[in-house]
Amino acid sequence: MSGRPTASSADPACSDSASPSDRPGDRLAPDGDFLDPTLDRNLLREHLNIRDICVLILTVLAVFYSLYFTAPILLPFVFALVLNLLMIAPMRFLTQRLHLPRHLAGLMLIVMMFGVVGGIATTISVPAAGWITRAPQTLPALQSKLAVLSGPIDVVQRDYMRLSAMFSGHSGTTRSTRGVTGTIGGETALSRLGSSVLAGTRELAGGFFSMLLMLFFLMTEGDTLLRRCVEIMPTYAKKRRLVEIATQIEQNVSLYLVTITMMNLGVGLVNMIQCWATGMPNPLLWGVLAFLLNYIPIIGPLTGVVVYFVVGLFSFPSLLYALLPPSIYLLIHVLEGETITPMLLARRFTLNPVFVMGSLLFWDWMWGISGAFLSVPMLAVFKIVCDHIEVLAPLGHVLGGPTRRTISSAIVAQLQSEP
Repeated sequence: MSGRPTASSADPACSDSASPSDRPGDRLAPDGDFLDPTLDRNLLREHLNIRDICVLILTVLAVFYSLYFTAPILLPFVFALVLNLLMIAPMRFLTQRLHLPRHLAGLMLIVMMFGVVGGIATTISVPAAGWITRAPQTLPALQSKLAVLSGPIDVVQRDYMRLSAMFSGHSGTTRSTRGVTGTIGGETALSRLGSSVLAGTRELAGGFFSMLLMLFFLMTEGDTLLRRCVEIMPTYAKKRRLVEIATQIEQNVSLYLVTITMMNLGVGLVNMIQCWATGMPNPLLWGVLAFLLNYIPIIGPLTGVVVYFVVGLFSFPSLLYALLPPSIYLLIHVLEGETITPMLLARRFTLNPVFVMGSLLFWDWMWGISGAFLSVPMLAVFKIVCDHIEVLAPLGHVLGGPTRRTISSAIVAQLQSEP
């Protein structure tokens, strides 16, 4: 997302009481199109004190506590909101170009989405279950192929045991027993993984149907809901601000989701072709996996490299040949993630990578893999909201946006003018 919106609180229509020249922290840069994201020190002294800060911290902690324990209820709703942004373009095409009723258009899109997801899931479920079942039997072959690394691993393990014995006072003489129990424990862990996957299928299906139901009503009645929210705003300025926030979220986040989805489809297709060309079994399964993992920044592609390497070890007799699929996967990700996608989104959607990674880790801890998928869209929505609220405007500026020379010069000039 590029910078701040053109309609800002400096516009007389967006201010409730104070004029632009009277309100602190509401100065324009010399080019007149970007607000200075700094706050006046008097504003901070007047509105912030220790009690307010403590109450704010407790409120944030309470909100996070509630989000953690209400995840089964909130996750289908949040996924429906994100998918609704993704479906805005096809929904408008069906209703405005083809003149279909909204309920019929929404039902058609829901059925189409259910058909695509169900078809892909049915196609990849059999090979995925086969890989999970064969994993314990292929562990000995995997250990023999990684025998080249056994020497360095033994050295590291021996040094670690010496350090542990030095600091804890216990001798580390249970090495051989640990080697046997490690193999048994690995097989037991894989069995537990398969059981947990099967046990969670019912919960996943229930959440999926709840999400589809909520998505249908959002696509058909979302505009009415927004209109009702605008009507209850007390002043025209707040009505206009709410409309601006909703419009910018719709434009920027939907553009991001559509672009990322198209790029991920391309990444999955290319990886499926390279798996077929290199001789990896079940290329459709690994193509779908690459498509899904590409939604998770940084951690997703790294996980894909590890998975492709392990599958290569199971599939190919040579260790060097097993490195070919993950190397091609990494090359595809570098070309897509570092060149093509930033070039397409640089003008409309930019976020600070530090906050992207922090949001990814936080929501992964909060909601698991579902939170990792939702981390970037939620961070983008939060930045847009911050951009339209005067007190949170500095936070919105820190979260992302292109750096402009006029803003830097304005900040420097203000710092030089202050005593």
